[in-house]
Amino acid sequence: MEIKQVEFVISNTNIAKCPQDKKPEYAFIGRSNVGKSSLINCLANNKKLAHTSSKPGKTQLINHFIVDDTWYLVDLPGYGYAKVSKNSRQKFQKMIEDYILERPNLINLFVLIDSRIPPQQIDLEFMEWLGENQVPFSMVYTKIDKLKANQLNKNLQAYHKKMLESWAEIPVYFATSAETGAGKTEILSYIAEINRKLDLN
Repeated sequence: MEIKQVEFVISNTNIAKCPQDKKPEYAFIGRSNVGKSSLINCLANNKKLAHTSSKPGKTQLINHFIVDDTWYLVDLPGYGYAKVSKNSRQKFQKMIEDYILERPNLINLFVLIDSRIPPQQIDLEFMEWLGENQVPFSMVYTKIDKLKANQLNKNLQAYHKKMLESWAEIPVYFATSAETGAGKTEILSYIAEINRKLDLN
């Protein structure tokens, strides 16, 4: 699948204000500064679609984009903000949890993970929470262009070893780079395959 058209629909802090139609939604989330906006722009072939900034944590709303009038790409606020108040963190957390747990249109959540660094407890705990709540998700390793192939493989193996301490198997995962486009085809094909099973195409 290649995306032909993406249009911004709405930003909000309340899932009751999300689009009311029944189109499937694929949401993207990750820690602050993981490269989420850059990856979304890469997938959509639009460098200005999602806001990118040198200052982490700019996404503070639930952002819906309609893709080829068939499905929604949803840009969620990140988690693990280091430079916001406790009150703001709690608001973000509730907004994220409400969307993930209560939004019936959510088909898959793509959890972004920085491929360059060791497993972070906040990511592991977030995925544990998703598993406990039976939320379908995939792991998306970002910024793989910053690593040599052998170091990338070493990092992914280390991450999977850590995951298998509490998971029976590794969730579906993708290795991506917003700079080179690596993983783009795989993610879009994965979404297209799910949509086929939903009889959308």
